[in-house]
Amino acid sequence: MEPYVTVENIESKALAWLEQIRPYNQHEMRLNVAASALLVIDMQRFFLDPASPTFTCGGVAILPTVKRLMDAFRRAGRPVIFARHVHHPGDLDSGIMGWWWEGKCLEGSPESEIHPDLAPMPGEKVVFKHRYSAFYNTDLETVLRCLKVEDIVVSGIMTNMCCESTARDAYYRDYRVFFPEDGTGSINEAMHLASLLNLAFGFAYVTTGDAIAAQLTSGLSPKNGIQTDGASRRR
Repeated sequence: MEPYVTVENIESKALAWLEQIRPYNQHEMRLNVAASALLVIDMQRFFLDPASPTFTCGGVAILPTVKRLMDAFRRAGRPVIFARHVHHPGDLDSGIMGWWWEGKCLEGSPESEIHPDLAPMPGEKVVFKHRYSAFYNTDLETVLRCLKVEDIVVSGIMTNMCCESTARDAYYRDYRVFFPEDGTGSINEAMHLASLLNLAFGFAYVTTGDAIAAQLTSGLSPKNGIQTDGASRRR
């Protein structure tokens, strides 16, 4: 099956997706850089290896966008937080997911590691989760509260599963959610677009990775990286 999106065509695809969801994407926001964090969801070998039965083609296409977002957040001195979906080898935490899905991403396995192009830096937080949302039964909310985060950018895979679940849970907790359509991926275009529509309608501002990165850059002094008034938020 041909991938619905590739590194080569993701820019043009993103323009078309934005146009399709425009009637519902009405809650435009500007990132409050000083209170922002990037979440990188499940960008693991288990989902990004073409030989894996859980291969997510959209994940390969978004690798450059996610990397640019990570670089932009790091340059701005803002947190980059990773989520890894794993299960105990003894099936202690699978629950209904063990029945629903064939195969599991086992904790400690090479497949559970984050893609080497997106490897966390020393000291960056990694959340280990057993369900779709990165908030469910993890310490993510505690970390975000301690960091005084208000604006969350959700990137990674799958758009319609773990990314959407995390975005919804963030909204329920009164975070402002930014969702880069070219920084999230799924297994087909219908699922990806359906999530963009759902999120734009009720939970998040859907935008692009470059638009978010530009706001991070504009909020910094070009000489010393100090935040300027450009990071003040509206709405």
